Amino acid sequence: MSLSVAQGFTKSLAMTVLSEIGDKTFFAAAILAMRHPRRLVLSGCLGALIVMTILSAVVGWAAPNLISRKWTHHITTLLFLGFGVWSLWDAFHDGDDEELAEVEAQLDADLKANGGATKEKNQDSDDLKKQRRPLLAQFFSPIFLKAFSITFFGEWGDKSQLATIGLAADENPLGVVLGGILGQALCTTAAVLGGKSLASSISERIVALAGGFLFIVFGIQSFLSPVE
Repeated sequence: MSLSVAQGFTKSLAMTVLSEIGDKTFFAAAILAMRHPRRLVLSGCLGALIVMTILSAVVGWAAPNLISRKWTHHITTLLFLGFGVWSLWDAFHDGDDEELAEVEAQLDADLKANGGATKEKNQDSDDLKKQRRPLLAQFFSPIFLKAFSITFFGEWGDKSQLATIGLAADENPLGVVLGGILGQALCTTAAVLGGKSLASSISERIVALAGGFLFIVFGIQSFLSPVE
């Protein structure tokens, strides 16, 4: 593994873990896993995050080909510093359980809007699972599609997506993708297996502080490094 790939991998892995732990999609995966088969929730959420990571890295990789490397470097520096300040602001102004309660309320409202249809779908899914459906057929499961769509659109335009774009513009895109996918896999698996008990025990303030300082360190490093 070359130095540039390793550096992109390390930065992406650290940024992803600290951005995703305590994020809305983390809580959504934990709550969904309590109500639906874990395998379908994990595959749906992780599939969406992998697609989002690759798309973000492609955009970041293409950016220097559309505008000068100097400008993308400066924009990336500002993004990191801005996200660092944003994360620190969230740490001091948001309650620890606020995001978990918000996500849970949204999913409860969706469940009520479906008029109990979700429970029937769960029973149908379990029956079909017992009949050993083909693996491909599971990707058309309403539960898989629900987990995929909630995660994908929850991440769209999120701080972690924009940070991935900026990181891929300034670092080796392959390393960014590999580190991002590993980080997403670790966080999503922890959320699905740990469930709400793990999600509720995580201090959003501490995670936000750690993520804020990490973004600021990346921003300072980017500012001090020469434009290639």
